[in-house]
Amino acid sequence: MVTVRRFRPEDLNKLAKCNLDPFTETYELGFYLQYYAKWPSLFQVAEDQHGNIIGYIMGKLESSPDVYRFSPHYLPWHAHITAVTVAPEARRMGIGRLLTEQLEAAADAADAWFVDLFVRTTNHKAIAFYKSMGYSVYRVVKDYYGDHSADPSRSSEDAYDMRKPMKRDVKREHIREDGEKHEVDPSVVCLAANTFRLAIDICEYTLIDMWLDVIYGTLDITDLLHLTCTEQHFL
Repeated sequence: MVTVRRFRPEDLNKLAKCNLDPFTETYELGFYLQYYAKWPSLFQVAEDQHGNIIGYIMGKLESSPDVYRFSPHYLPWHAHITAVTVAPEARRMGIGRLLTEQLEAAADAADAWFVDLFVRTTNHKAIAFYKSMGYSVYRVVKDYYGDHSADPSRSSEDAYDMRKPMKRDVKREHIREDGEKHEVDPSVVCLAANTFRLAIDICEYTLIDMWLDVIYGTLDITDLLHLTCTEQHFL
């Protein structure tokens, strides 16, 4: 019997089996905890009857900053699959599909336009899996990966940016039929992501400074609460 539930910090020591897949990225511990803290509904694990973690999916909700609104590369509010993997002995049991469906349900609940992900163009099994779930290639990100999974002599590999529209995208405005023909430089993807991350960091540091002002008596707590609500709305 397999149980799907939200990730808990104590699960960190149980992810090793899932990360044996050469296509699965292994991150530092703080990275997993950041997703747990910010997007808990998009971080799900599959647990067997013995308490072993045999699969997990982690994702986030985001959008490009407003400064990119009129750019062709602007990303509206959407969910992004950062990682999804299943332990080798637990494959072909529908666990990957179940985990992905859980994240998609969370994306719909958050009123996201679509779910997207990046996958190596050589990872044919994963590409076939995502297509079977309704994902399609939106664009090709050239040299997105800093290594090549199939040819160690090559220093980079392209990625497919794949998308699946959610309930909000009734008119299917955020997908395309000929995504393989649309190639972009990785700087386009990285710049938007880094700008979004910078905007969050600036807001977090600003709030810390304002809390210090309250402590030292130079800012009223009522003003801080008002500014905090305004900032959260902006993000």
